[in-house]
Amino acid sequence: MEYLIHLAILVSIYAILALSLNLAVGYAGILSVTHAAFFGIGAYATAILSTRYDVNFFLALVVGAALTAVASFLIGAVLSRFRGDFVALGSVGFNMIVWSILLNWQELTRGPLGIPGIGRPELGIWNIEYSFSSNFSFLLLALCFLLLVYLAARFIERSSFGRVLKAIREDEEALEVFGYKALHYKLAIFTIGAMLASVAGALFAAYITFIDPSTFTINESIFILSAIILGGLASNKGAVIGAVVLILLPELLRFVGFPSDIAAQTRQAVYGLMLIVLMLYRPQGLVGEYKL
Repeated sequence: MEYLIHLAILVSIYAILALSLNLAVGYAGILSVTHAAFFGIGAYATAILSTRYDVNFFLALVVGAALTAVASFLIGAVLSRFRGDFVALGSVGFNMIVWSILLNWQELTRGPLGIPGIGRPELGIWNIEYSFSSNFSFLLLALCFLLLVYLAARFIERSSFGRVLKAIREDEEALEVFGYKALHYKLAIFTIGAMLASVAGALFAAYITFIDPSTFTINESIFILSAIILGGLASNKGAVIGAVVLILLPELLRFVGFPSDIAAQTRQAVYGLMLIVLMLYRPQGLVGEYKL
């Protein structure tokens, strides 16, 4: 049972990441490969504030989101100068910069040693304190955040703001003929998505209770991007489904009777083959609206 709760918590965290990235990539067409950096900023902000300054989790989460907003706005302003594939390359560079800072700024982040002893969230209302110390209670907290993020993404999708984002994805130059400043909309959604990613980072840090830079590499950004491509771009349901599949599929393959000496390699090969076949026969993803 604890194993299933653990997987459900990870699915919830990565579903938040997928939803937040889908806002920028799926709706606005911004090919960003830097989401792990924002994930890491939220996680480290929560870890540092809670372990060194005894700041409440929820306040640390807000601070992390604010720091991420500043960082994402600055990088978004730089990336806006590029077009096409150069945006992806620039975002990769930013991810590597953040990872290098986390790895080498040892006075702040403890470098490769990581930050242990991160406390679970605690909530106090009217002299009643409640701690999300058990995995089940933490799952409920993660699901609450996932629901809020999903509703926020759905609201954006159905708003006039969301319709402008889709128009930017289809033809940015044509939209600007009608007086819309595409840059402003792209910066706004890029920043919003990054802030939501920092929320996932705060949850991840509090759940695992230990973080180090190895979690926030470019491979993690590619994993999150793979989730929304698999589930389907410009689809909130697809983002959640993609996160569920990419988290649970490798775990399900553990129960297939592969020979023990090649089990790990075989699981990875089967996992990769299944994704390739899906992309060949369903390139728009499971429930997506359009191809990347």
